[in-house]
Amino acid sequence: MGSFNYQEAFSRNLGWVTTEEQDVLSTKCVAIAGLGGVGGSHLLSLVRLGIQNFHVADLDIFELANFNRQAGASMPHLGRPKVEVLSELATAINPELVLQKFSSGVTKDNLDTFLSGVDLYVDGLDFFALDIRQAVFAACAEKGIPAITAAPLGMGAALLCFMPGGMSFEQYFRMKGHSEEEQLLRFLLGLSPAMFQSAYLVDDTAVDFKAHKGPSTNMACELCAGVVATHALKILLKRGPVLAAPFGLHFDAYRNCYKKTWRPWGNANPIQKLGLAIARKQLGSDYR
Repeated sequence: MGSFNYQEAFSRNLGWVTTEEQDVLSTKCVAIAGLGGVGGSHLLSLVRLGIQNFHVADLDIFELANFNRQAGASMPHLGRPKVEVLSELATAINPELVLQKFSSGVTKDNLDTFLSGVDLYVDGLDFFALDIRQAVFAACAEKGIPAITAAPLGMGAALLCFMPGGMSFEQYFRMKGHSEEEQLLRFLLGLSPAMFQSAYLVDDTAVDFKAHKGPSTNMACELCAGVVATHALKILLKRGPVLAAPFGLHFDAYRNCYKKTWRPWGNANPIQKLGLAIARKQLGSDYR
């Protein structure tokens, strides 16, 4: 077995980044909360980009139901903590990684430590983790840390970036004061104003907000990882303007569709309000 050499391991990045930029990436620190559907893929993609410092948080173990989409989900890893498995996979790519692991997940008690010294936050939390997601994004805004979330929707990816000094997560999604069901709806429609994925959902009983249940695909998770890593590169290297909220992007590989979304005032936008009203009616429940 050969020895590890950072410059050689990531030399094929050169051309798309300069040698100096690759050196910069090696010094950056990225925090990822959640190492499930998208989070594990985010970590491995960013490691292959040459980033060497991470804060990673997850409290779950791998189960059979994770096998269709999650990096690290395999028979040898059943029942093992995701944070441990993904850390092993990441350090197998780059043994020089500095990984700070939060095996109890990210919480309001450890949030300051989780974000300490971080250059970028990447959201990998479960779709239904409303309270802690809002807390993390609020803390990022307060600390001036860029924050990215990408939703694996159907067979596509929907991205939103929240940059220091720009529109905040709450200003865009406007969740405060609403029921859990309404917050979930606002999160979904805010992430995906175009809703490309709704056209090919073949069994709508697979979506159940109250039971915290929804279908997923590996294709969407890997698309999210590529989109997030690309924007991470732009943010960390200061490579020009970043598409930030209230702008977003949605690419759907199944429908061959791409849309740059724009929702001034976020979910308070008149078009968005109409979309929310239609969605509530389609779901057949009284969401307030």
